[in-house]
Amino acid sequence: MKIEEIKNMTSEQLQNELTSLKEELFKLRFQHATNQLDNPQQIASVKKDIARVKTIIRERELKAAN
Repeated sequence: MKIEEIKNMTSEQLQNELTSLKEELFKLRFQHATNQLDNPQQIASVKKDIARVKTIIRERELKAAN
């Protein structure tokens, strides 16, 4: 997921995306624990996407506070 895509989302869409990414991370970790995960790099990718979404949410919170 690219940062431009995230910036174009509404706040509600960001919250929904964050929820779905957290669920996906949980599923990937579960698959990794049971040795069913083909590509462990997916975990890092999802973590980075979560960080990107949280960063944009926080930027908007700070912008609204000013």
